[in-house]
Amino acid sequence: QVQLVESGGGLVQTGGSLRLSCAASGSIFSINDMGWYRQAPGKQRELVATITRGGSTNHADSVKGRFTISRDNAKNTVYLQMNSLKPEDTAVYYCAAVIFLTYYWGQGTQVTVSA
Repeated sequence: QVQLVESGGGLVQTGGSLRLSCAASGSIFSINDMGWYRQAPGKQRELVATITRGGSTNHADSVKGRFTISRDNAKNTVYLQMNSLKPEDTAVYYCAAVIFLTYYWGQGTQVTVSA
């Protein structure tokens, strides 16, 4: 079992920046990939970015060049640096950890970008 706690969401103006953090606890040594997903009202949850244990990253086309995922294995924490935010980035952002193809989710943190 893994517990994930996100922080860092909030309200920001268009063009602003936020950094999300996700602290993992529990069976952390079993975690393979970690990632960030988001869900806007009335839409399906979508992938934002993922990072492997070794640090290889993947970012959705919609956030490439603006968002950066990183991981500090010593602190069991994954980050999402979000720059040049747009109103369409408004969503609840969820942290995920993958252990042997099983996904564990955080409670989510709201990000709201005002026009």
